[in-house]
This record gives sequence, C-alpha cells and structure tokens, in this order.
Amino acid sequence: METKGRLIAGSRNRNEFVLINADEIARVTSVKELSGQICQICEDEIEVTVDREPFVACNECAFPVCRPCYEYERREGNQACPQCKTRYKRIKGSPRVEGDEEEEDTDDLENEFDISATARSEPHHIADAMLTARLNICLGSQAIVSGFVTTSELDPISAAHKIPLLTYHEEDVGLSSDKHALIIPPFHGKRIHPMPFFDSPMTLQPRALDPKKDLAVYGYGTIAWKERMEERKKKQSEKLQVFKHQGEKDGGNNDGDEFDDPDLPMMDEGRQPLSRKLPIPSSKINPYRLIILLRLVILGLFFHYRILHPVSDAYGLWLTSIICEIWFAVSWIFDQFPKWYPIERETYLDRLSLRYEKEGKASELAAVDIFVSTVDPLKEPPLITANTVLSILAVDYPVDKVACYVSDDGAAMLTFEALSETSEFARKWVPFCKKFKIEPRAPEWYFAQKVDYLKDKVDPAFVRERRAMKREYEEYKVRVNGLVAMAQKVPEDGWTMQDGTPWPGNNVKDHPGMIQVFSGHNVVHDIEGNELPRLVYVSREKRAGFEHHKKAGAMNALVRVSAIITNAPYLLNVDCDHYINNSKALREAMCFMMDPISGKKVCYVQFPQRFDGIDRHDRYSNRNVVFFDINMKGLDGIQGPIYVGTGCVFRRQALYGYDAPIKKKPPGKTCNCLPKWLCCCCTSRKKNKKVKSNGKKKKKNKEASKQIHALENIEESIEGIDNDKSESMSQKKFEKKFGQSPVFIASTLMEDGGLPKEATSASLLKEAIHVISCGYEDKTEWGKEVGWIYGSVTEDILTGFKMHCHGWRSVYCIPSRPAFKGSAPINLSDRLHQVLRWALGSVEILLSRHCPIWYGYGCGLKPLERFSYINSVVYPLTSIPLVAYCTLPAICLLTGKFIVPEISNYASLIFMALFISIAATSVLEMQWGGVGIHDWWRNEQFWVIGGTSSHLFALFQGLLKVLAGVNTNFTVTSKAGDDGEFSDLFLFKWTSLLIPPLTLLIINIIGIIVGVADAINNGYDSWGPLFGKLFFAVWVIVHLYPFLKGLMAKQDRLPTIIVVWSILIASVLSLVWVRINPFVSRGIVLEVCGLNCD
Repeated sequence: METKGRLIAGSRNRNEFVLINADEIARVTSVKELSGQICQICEDEIEVTVDREPFVACNECAFPVCRPCYEYERREGNQACPQCKTRYKRIKGSPRVEGDEEEEDTDDLENEFDISATARSEPHHIADAMLTARLNICLGSQAIVSGFVTTSELDPISAAHKIPLLTYHEEDVGLSSDKHALIIPPFHGKRIHPMPFFDSPMTLQPRALDPKKDLAVYGYGTIAWKERMEERKKKQSEKLQVFKHQGEKDGGNNDGDEFDDPDLPMMDEGRQPLSRKLPIPSSKINPYRLIILLRLVILGLFFHYRILHPVSDAYGLWLTSIICEIWFAVSWIFDQFPKWYPIERETYLDRLSLRYEKEGKASELAAVDIFVSTVDPLKEPPLITANTVLSILAVDYPVDKVACYVSDDGAAMLTFEALSETSEFARKWVPFCKKFKIEPRAPEWYFAQKVDYLKDKVDPAFVRERRAMKREYEEYKVRVNGLVAMAQKVPEDGWTMQDGTPWPGNNVKDHPGMIQVFSGHNVVHDIEGNELPRLVYVSREKRAGFEHHKKAGAMNALVRVSAIITNAPYLLNVDCDHYINNSKALREAMCFMMDPISGKKVCYVQFPQRFDGIDRHDRYSNRNVVFFDINMKGLDGIQGPIYVGTGCVFRRQALYGYDAPIKKKPPGKTCNCLPKWLCCCCTSRKKNKKVKSNGKKKKKNKEASKQIHALENIEESIEGIDNDKSESMSQKKFEKKFGQSPVFIASTLMEDGGLPKEATSASLLKEAIHVISCGYEDKTEWGKEVGWIYGSVTEDILTGFKMHCHGWRSVYCIPSRPAFKGSAPINLSDRLHQVLRWALGSVEILLSRHCPIWYGYGCGLKPLERFSYINSVVYPLTSIPLVAYCTLPAICLLTGKFIVPEISNYASLIFMALFISIAATSVLEMQWGGVGIHDWWRNEQFWVIGGTSSHLFALFQGLLKVLAGVNTNFTVTSKAGDDGEFSDLFLFKWTSLLIPPLTLLIINIIGIIVGVADAINNGYDSWGPLFGKLFFAVWVIVHLYPFLKGLMAKQDRLPTIIVVWSILIASVLSLVWVRINPFVSRGIVLEVCGLNCD
C-alpha cells in the first residue's frame, strides 16, 4: 500500500476520507504478488530468487522444476529438461558439472566452483578449488563417492607421497596401496568434499582400515554402499515420522531427548527441533517436592492442634487467627502446586537459519507485526517511545518481514511529530546498528554504556562512526525535547500542521481515525539505499457516546488495521517504555512458533520483564524476580505462562478466538496378552461408541451443510484459506464475529498471513479507516471472544486465560541476554498505584463471568493451570486476613492476651517443623529458580506492604465498581524521573494508600513499648509469655521496614497529613481498645477482707 508519505484521516460513519499534505492526486498502484508454483518432480513449492522472481530451470519451455531437483538432474541425471529434452544450462548460484560451456562471468565464482565460505577471500583457495572442479569433471562421476576418495582415483605417484597407507596406525604389508581409504574431514560440518588439492596446508587425518572387514564399509563396492545409504535414509525418515507422531500424541510437549537415537543425528541439522525443554535436575526438584508434601502433612497437624486447643480467655483473638491462618494455607496451595513441574527451555537459532534462511534464497521466516501503545506523551515521554521504536526498526530480522504500528490513543500531535523525527533519524541509526551488530539497539541505553576502547581493541573505523552517530543522536534529542517544550502550551485554536491544516486530533475525545505510513514499502530508505521496516502511526476514531475500552480497545484496533495493511501471522506487543534489548528476540520466539513439530499449538511466547533504572537494593521489589524466575517457570511445565501485558509474541489465529489444532490419535493397538473373547468385547464396545459418535457427527454435518454457503460477498480471491474454518460458519456468522469488513474477514482465514491478491491500495486504505472506526465493534465478538478481552483493567490475564481455555498452550522463553527491558516506577506512591491497578483488575475478573473458579470447564484448560489463574484473581482477598493478622500482635501486647495457649512439647515440635518446612521450601525454590535471597526477601516484604495497602483498596474499589457501579480511573504510572538517577526513590506523593501500612507500623511500635513496660513492672514471670508476642510484632515491623525507611529518609518531603491521620487513628484505636477490652471478664469479683470487724 502506497500513501506517498501522507497522513490519512477519516471516519466511515461520517463518510470522510482525507489525504492531508497532498501535493498531487495520489495514484494507487497494485502490489505484484508472486504466485507459488509446484515442482512437477518432487511437488515442493518453487523458490523465489533474490530478484523476487520464481526460479526457472529451463529457458525454452519453463517447465516448473525446483532448484534442488534441477541440480540433482544436472549432477546425477541426464542433464536435460523432462519436457522439451533441452540440455540444462548452468544457472547463477549452481555449481558446474561435466559438459558445461565455458563462461567469462566472474560474479558467481563462489557458486560455480563451489568455494567454501571461509576460503572465498583467499585467492589461492579460489584457484585450487577451480582446479579441483576441473579434475572432478575429467574423472567423471566415480571421482566422488560421498566424500570417500581412493588412491586409485588419483595420481598414484603424488598420492603415494601424500596419503599415508596405515591400518590401525601401522602399515599393512599384505595390502596394496590401492586398497587403503582416506576420509577428508568436512568443511564446517556441512559438506564432505573430495581431496581438494595436493598442496593444501590442512593436515589430513587418515582413517584406519581393518583388512578383515568388507571393503564396502569404507566406501568400496558402490552399488552396495548406495543401497546401504538408501536404507539408512529410509530408516531415518521412518524415525522422524515416528517422532512427529509421538509429538502429536503428546500435544507437542517434546523435550528433545528423543533425538538421542544414533540414527537421528545423521539427519540434516535444519530438520531437527528448533528448541527443547531442560527439566530441572532431579537432585533439586525431588527434594523440593518432598518438602512440599511434608509441609502439607505438617499443616494438617498444625491445624489439628490449633482447632482443638482454643484460648478461652481470648476466644475472639484465637478465632480471628485461625480464620486468617486457614486462608493463608489455602492461598499457599493455589500458589505452590502450579510450581510442581518447573522447566527451562533452550533455543537453536542456527537451526532456524538453516531451515528458513537458505543461502541464495529469499528468507522464509514468518512476518511479524509489532505493536507499541502510548496514551499521554507528557506522562510517557516521546523520547522513551522513540527509543522503543528505533530498537524495533533495527531488529535482527528480515526488513520486509517487520512492521511497527504505534497506537496513539491520545491523538497527540506531539507523538506524531516525534515519530516523524524518529523515522528520519532511523535512516542513519538502523544501518549503523546492523553494520556493527551493536546491542542494545535503543540509542539512549546504548550510548549510556561505558566502552573501554583500549581494553576491547575497538576498530578505529567503528570508533569514528560511533562518535559521529552519538552527535547525531544528541541533535535528534534536542529536536524531540524542543517539541516537548513547545507542546507544554497548547494554542487557543489548537494545533495546525505544516501546510496549515488543523490537526485532526485537537479534540482528544472527538476526532476521526488517523493513519500515517512513515517508512517501509519503498516510502523511505536509509542512507545506504536499503529499505527500512514499515513504521505506521495509528490513532483510532473516538466519538462521544461510544465505549473505547482503554488499552484493550486500542490493541484490538491495531490487530484489525495491521491485518488490512500487512497481515503478518504473528504479533508482538510491547509497552512504549519496553525496548528490544536483544536484537534476536524475534528469532528466539520463532524457534517455538515455527517449529514444525510442536509449534502449531503455541498461542504465544512470553518473555520475562527486566528493568533498567532500578536502585541497587530494589527496595520495593520492582524487578519481581520471584514471579518471573520461579512462578513462570513452573507454569511453563504445565500449559504455559500467563500473559503479562508486554514482551509477548502472539499467533494471530489464536487472538481471533479459534481453537487449538486437535491432535490426531494414533491407530489402535492390539495385544496378545488377553483372551480373544475379552478383546472382542472391548472392540465391540468401542465400535458401538464409534458408530454413535459418527452418527452424531453426520447429523451435525447435515445441519452445518444447510447453513454453509460460499462467501460470495468477499470480493478478494484468497489462496491458502483453511476450508474447515471457512465451511464452519456462514458469511453472517463471520460478520457477527469479526465485523462488517470483507477484507478483514478474508484476512482472518489466511493462517500464513499475506494480503488478498485482488485488493487495491485504495480499497485497503478505506478498509483500514473503517476497521478503526469507533462503532466497528458494535454487535460483534470483539472483546468477548476475539482479540484482547474486555471487562477488566488487566486485560492481559483475561486474554491469556481465554486462549488457554481454547486448548492452546504458551511458552516461556528466557534468552541469555534479556529480550526486552523497560522502566518501572521506583517511587513508592507510583508503585502502589501500579499494584492497585493490577489488583483491581483481578477483583473485576473475580466478580465476572470469566472467573476461573467457575468458567472454562470441559475445555482445554488443565487443572494446575486453573489453580494458577484462580490464585491470580483471588490474591486481593488476602489483604483482609493479612491486615487482621498484622494487627493481632499489637492487640496481644496491649491486652496481655495471646492467640496460642500455653505451649506443650508436642506443640513446640509442630511449630518448629512448620517454620523449618517454610524455610526449606523457600531455599529450594531459590536454588532451582536461580533467585538470590535478597530478591526473595524483598518480594516477601513488598507482599506485606502491597497487601496491607493496594490490595485492600482494590478489593473495596472492585466491589463498589461491580456492585454499585462506581467507576474508578487508573493513573498512568510515570515512565521517567525528573532530577536524575533514583531521584524519586524517596519521594512520597499524597495518597490514601500510605495510611494503612503506616498505621500498622505505629500500632505495633506502641504495642512493643507497652508490652516491654508491662513486663518490667510485673517482674520475671511475665517475660516468658512476652517473647511470642514480641516475635510477631517484630515480624510485622521487619516486613514493613522498606516503607518505614522511605518515610524516615526524606522527612522534609513527607506530607504532614499522613503522619497526623496515622497517629490519630492509631491513638484512637489503642485508647478504645484499652477502654473496651472485650477479652477481660466484667463480672463482680468479691475478695475476702483482711480486717476482723467483730
């Protein structure tokens, strides 16, 4: 689609379609699509050459033959076309054979004389290779027998001096010189050549020959050897088919260990799996599972003792503690058992290249559409978004396979102008990244790295270009920051574009849809003349009275518009502050998505979130290492990790709500171990079941056939449409599901992506504006069954949950170099608001029809995966028992009561065993997850801080929103600090979220003071019961210590209202409790008077 670099705006409802900055009438040109031809010999698809033309073997009749068959016919056959019998001529890229005509072309010497890649730069290697090729042509086909060269086929005089005639390191006198064999080692492990030249500096390792063995073993007896090789290849092929069949039987969950068979490694490496599982060693996982089981037993004994031994004088405290402890145990079970099968994964990028990027052919890697979402450029600085876009445009992936879509849901002209500057800077940045293969490819973070030029011995040319590029980037930053400064003051009449046209998005809540293609598709090239990846600006239409569904609605608009423009089969979504840190991240994901054995059932590949700009101590657990390195690895061993909202590569078909491919069951097996009559009974029952099921299927097919009719109204003719899907619903059902866009409906049926051949650029432009209109989703299944799911501010959990319910599985990929990196709010107030939004989304899901407690039974969701989703939506409920449990120590210290009666030896053993099992479980988790104790402890601390503040508020806000209809708006967290590194670490902004943890801190501190003072007054006997109470109070304070440290570090910036309200509430509660004290008997106590009144 060609837009001549103009902004396209319009609204289908208002029948508007405008080209802004149009100097001339846009001419629409059709895109030439190469139709795939099939080889008439092997029935494989004929390749497309580098010039984007189909391969033609015969110039006389153009009989369709693929390159491998063409080269085999020239090398082993009669060297003629099967149809017209014309002798094949050598085509550029193919090696010479006997009988070829002399050529004067010097542009294809490497392929003509089959020169190895490492030797192409050395002239004497080229000459020797040419001489060897001539020698092979003269000797004929018997000069080479799969890499085995005998001395009888070479000059005996020269060979006698060059080839040692040895058997088992000793010369055998009984054998003549022509009975010894020599194997030349392969070049780069791919090809075994004949002896290339006699003056080669490479040392030749002779292979020992045993006189007692048949000479055919060493390559003699050509017919027998060929038969043996054919049998070997057949055996390998059968084993591969068996492995594929087993992979389908296991649902694609293959570890890769099946390839330990000695026959399979002999296959071409490009046909082997692209990834494999790495199970946790049994020495680590077995003790971990044993401790979990022991902990369950200990928990049973613990609750048995606690329930049967109530505290009579503090029954209310005892009952409260029992309820809290039971809830903690249940939530622990939901969190623990999904980590029963943790695994890790390993990818093979070299095999991916061998399979899909063959030399001399166009890349067969699948295309990827990348989504970047942003809303407010003042809270999400354009420079951060620009760095993310630049890292995407410079990714290590074929240029024509990448398209970047930036969703501007705020319709800000600042974002538009910043992208315009970014596309211009990308013309210099992208070739620099690919030339020197730098990492990361986000310039802000790349130039922040310190490079020691003397230590690393950097090339002076690189130093020169790096410094020039840094100057270019600094100038680019000045221009972008100038735009930001200018955008601070909005003109009264709104923004206008360079040609005087008013900016269509001046009214953020009422504006047409806008699309601008900045680069790609021959729009803009880099400074070296190479094509750049496609960069598209999209702002969906917004009108009053329509529900736009925030980020989820914006992502669904990108799904539709990308399907119209590029329709890549895979999608990657990243937040605007998450740049690509590993340029091979897309290749890592394709190792799972494009794996022919297990990739068909993968709906998405989730990468862990890693962050920059976090303080060394990670005070508020921003890195969330425990979740990403322990919990997610556990889920990967079940049905896959949950979707976390960014850094995820999707299969487009899975987002469309289609079910996962159904695995084919293997044919039934019979056994001889049971009596025949029993087998007959079993088989007869099975047959009856099959007959019934077939009858039901026939009825369903008859009913479906009545409803099915051709999609005649879809104007575009499409190849590659899945017939099963197209026959499963009528045109009306398609429109009800996907909306009234025939072009988009057609694209949903193309599993491998691509665009309709008959579609023109004009029609695609109109459809692109149509699918981002505000009313397109009305009366469709968008947000319900298709795309990102609506109904929660955490749309990521719902979207992944729906996919798993359709039978798909996901994959967790942790490359050695982090794939993505982003920024996190290090300020406590912003961090608590972020956690509040996540918890609020979980409460919304808990109270909706999509709650995993009751939704999705009888589908493809596995039980332990359901446990994980239940835990992800019920964890805000833990805030109530957590707040109550953190208050109990202070109450016990103020009243002198305790939640546990006098402890016996049996009870002390149970308590000790429980604490030891908790510690052992944590230590073993850290061991197999690779998590440090510091990260684990920070996670525990913030669990208490967030649970007593954000989770508690989210629970009440969710109840108000669902039950009372009171809507709450979440705040976009800040993506950058103001005053330098870690400047906002101790900054506290006013928020009511800070009151509950501060109140708990003050209450427990007061309780400790009162308890210690009471023990001092009452003497030695009161110190024993005090230790248990002090332990629980100190436990609360230690967990809230990061919160307390933040309060004390910057007292001058702490709002006074927080201190006042917290002290007031704590004092009132303490005084009221002392006055009421419901656990002390109020009956009249009569004491005997000591005086004798008589």
